[in-house]
Amino acid sequence: MALEQKLSLKLSQKLVMTPSLQQAIKLLQMTRMELETLVTQELVENPVLEDMEIRQEAEDKKEAEAEEAKEGQVEEGDSIENIDLDAFFGETWESGGYPSMREHREDFRPENNLTVEPDLYDHLLWQLHMAETEPIEREIAEVIIGNLNPEGFLVATLEELCDSGFERDDEGYREEDVLAALDRVRSFDPPGIACRDLRESLLLQLQRQEEGEDSLAYQMVRDHWQAFLKRQFPAIAKTLGVALQELKPAVDRIKSLETRPGRRFGNERAHYIEPDVHVHRVSGEYVIQINDDGLPRLRVSRAYRSMLQKMKHDSSQTEAKQYIKEKMRSALWLIKSLDQRQRTIYKVANSIVAQQREFLEHGIDHLRPMVLRDVAEDIGMHESTVSRVVSNKYIHTPRGVFPMKFFFHSGIDREYGENISSLTVKRKIQHMIDAEDPKKPLSDSELMRVLNREGIQIARRTVAKYRDELSIPSSTERKKIF
Repeated sequence: MALEQKLSLKLSQKLVMTPSLQQAIKLLQMTRMELETLVTQELVENPVLEDMEIRQEAEDKKEAEAEEAKEGQVEEGDSIENIDLDAFFGETWESGGYPSMREHREDFRPENNLTVEPDLYDHLLWQLHMAETEPIEREIAEVIIGNLNPEGFLVATLEELCDSGFERDDEGYREEDVLAALDRVRSFDPPGIACRDLRESLLLQLQRQEEGEDSLAYQMVRDHWQAFLKRQFPAIAKTLGVALQELKPAVDRIKSLETRPGRRFGNERAHYIEPDVHVHRVSGEYVIQINDDGLPRLRVSRAYRSMLQKMKHDSSQTEAKQYIKEKMRSALWLIKSLDQRQRTIYKVANSIVAQQREFLEHGIDHLRPMVLRDVAEDIGMHESTVSRVVSNKYIHTPRGVFPMKFFFHSGIDREYGENISSLTVKRKIQHMIDAEDPKKPLSDSELMRVLNREGIQIARRTVAKYRDELSIPSSTERKKIF
């Protein structure tokens, strides 16, 4: 069988992502702060782009300086010799310089004004360096501190800590030295640090609070931990030989302990939200306004357009012309993509406001079930485009600031009337649990039956799912024993 090469023509259709389309999609799913960063970077890298407001301010400043220079010129016939410099600068020269030069200024350094709080690792190392310890104990303690997770628990075993000393010598760390260093770290603040699990941490915290081993709280954690987790307090009281009510102060003491010792040293910063869309109520109608504050108003530089026009017939500057054309094409793509982004966001926001008017008027109980397809069909766009628009964007309404994704929830069938939003059902479940009897909490089946009586067709598994999403414990865990 012989193989031969052939040339053939084939006509086919396929979707090609042009650079302008890729840029438009990329801009569409950016947050407002990401967009500001990108535009600022483009202004720096592309000389053809310029900010209209900054350019106008620069031109106004230039005109003002020219006017001041014109007014400040020495009149004809006057000369520098005819000006009394001693009288003009008398106060300055008598004082020995400008007042700002005489003042004592502290050396300004940015690093002296940083406000980053120390994390758990730094806090423990500071205590270790302040303590009087042997070199070997300090070395092992640093290894232990380095093996703590952000919650303050030890993630390395005793054997692994001993083996970590092999880099120092062939024998590694001795077990007694590791245990001594571990006790040293556990004596540091915060209490309960460097333990292997929650039970060990709670016992250490009770010891730090001078709770003796004979106390009910200590015995409960040490000897009846599994029963405590399952809230089997009557069985624990019977085993310890005390009345159930006598166990309550001990249980309250345990509940007051810290379950994550390193929590307060977390460096999580507040996430500030700047809405992309503002919705205002004017004369009974809702007006949508896109938030453009802080975003530069871009335009193509007139100077470069004029330069390109002058080089049009100059064949000696081919590279320069090509460079300016590419930068100008990139600038036009960016301006067009930004304009398209703002228009698309406006269309999506307008559709959301139109379909969720009852929510804006009366509150969350009137939130209408809505999916991406509803908005996509309303504005004549694809669902993926709507998904990119609502991703990581916020809308400011008279009801508060919400993520744009907040308005998209599946609907649950009702025997009468329109479908009800899943968010409204969650709110009903939250209200029913808040109003329940703590001694007889509502189970998932009972919650389901109450909702069914209201005409909401929902399964028990769905109730359990919504309850978990609301971070509400089960009825067994909610039951008040004392």
